[in-house]
Amino acid sequence: MKHLLLIFFAFCIVQGVHGQAPKSISHYPDTLDFFTVPKKPVQLTVRKIELSGNEVSRRKVLLRELSVEEGDVISTDSLNYFVEESKLRLTNLTIFNEVEIKVVRVDADEMDWYIYVKERFYVFPQVTFQLADRNFNVWWSEQNHNLNRINLGLTGVDKNISGNLDVLSATVQAGYTQKLAISYTKPYVDKAQKNGLGISLSYSRNHQIFFATDSNKLQYVGNYTGPYMLTQFEGAISYIYRPGYATRHILQLSYKDYSVSDTVPKLNHDYYLNGSKRLKLLELLYRFEYNHVDNWNYPLVGEKVVAYALSRVGIEGFKFQNYLNVEVGYFRNPLRKWYTSVIFRGRLMVPENQPYAFEGGLGTAMDYIRGYEYYVINGSDYGVLRLDLKRELINFKLKEIPVKYFTTLPLRIYPKIFTDIAYVRTGVPGNAYLGNRLLYSVGAGVDIITFYEIKIRLELAYNQLGQNGLYLHSGSE
Repeated sequence: MKHLLLIFFAFCIVQGVHGQAPKSISHYPDTLDFFTVPKKPVQLTVRKIELSGNEVSRRKVLLRELSVEEGDVISTDSLNYFVEESKLRLTNLTIFNEVEIKVVRVDADEMDWYIYVKERFYVFPQVTFQLADRNFNVWWSEQNHNLNRINLGLTGVDKNISGNLDVLSATVQAGYTQKLAISYTKPYVDKAQKNGLGISLSYSRNHQIFFATDSNKLQYVGNYTGPYMLTQFEGAISYIYRPGYATRHILQLSYKDYSVSDTVPKLNHDYYLNGSKRLKLLELLYRFEYNHVDNWNYPLVGEKVVAYALSRVGIEGFKFQNYLNVEVGYFRNPLRKWYTSVIFRGRLMVPENQPYAFEGGLGTAMDYIRGYEYYVINGSDYGVLRLDLKRELINFKLKEIPVKYFTTLPLRIYPKIFTDIAYVRTGVPGNAYLGNRLLYSVGAGVDIITFYEIKIRLELAYNQLGQNGLYLHSGSE
């Protein structure tokens, strides 16, 4: 849903055919067979690691991602684990269409690793098509699929500009939210490849915004061609520390300048608190990530922890805000092709009295309850528990497509059943309907995952209010 696929396909075809890609691993000499594990385990030293297909990506960056390095001694009974782990790590970079690894025993106590990758196309115009509303169902049913509520943007992005996994992005967006943005992230600025930096600037404005919540529904002010209701400017610098494969720390300092029209504080005196129509503030964010799962885009096995602490200090029209967000994911494969997941998301905020614009809660982005897509529950503290049981129905790759940067078409389909349990502690007017009570839902659905991390989730959910519906989502759970 985020890309106009026909434009992307056409652009890829123009770039060239599959025959222009580097030779595959099968073109190595016949003597380089896949390693056959002997009956009795032996210790082998990794003599060398050879990479091919990485026309842009730097060798040192890719070697950092592997679970082995030259000189390591590995027992043959654990070799398959290291091969599969390295393959997953390279795949999770999301810069390759294919990754193949061949291990060759060259003598009694040494082996060589041959790794072949098919790079994606890094530089292309990314056309974004996004709904201004919280999800597809709200846009389609409550907003009558109004085309004025669509954001259409063009992003020029290089996802590997110097071959060091650095990303340069510039965005121009029109529609419901008019936006200009530019960002650059370099994950490694040192030889040890542990420290990185980032910078970003953005400016946006809206003719219409929501200014309050009434009976768990957002209330809007403004029309699509009238005066601007909201203007936002943000600038940020980031420091990134990645000591290991699965762990990352991010420290970000931002300056934010927000202003609304005179109409907004008249409708909601506490939109920015005390009738203010402008906020200037500094924001310090610390984010911790532990991502030890098999696939970062769609995890099936492993553990994941994402926690961030945020402090905002006002310069104008605002005092301070502190909150802690936590996400914990536990993914298992109890039986062949069967998968379970337990995901918890929660937040604690102080002080409780905050501008409505910063209140947040359940009902936006990833923080929502399945089956309650039409509702918003503002509140300072909340928790959501998600339980899933799914089965792999289809998992295949259509290979050798004669397009250089679109050589493989993967397709995975997972039918599932699920239940959600949530609670929001709130004192916000308009939330009496669903706030301060235990909420739950059950349902069934199907997840579809295909090329370039595109995910589609179709879910039929039933909530405790006796309501049911079929909901469409394009992001992760």
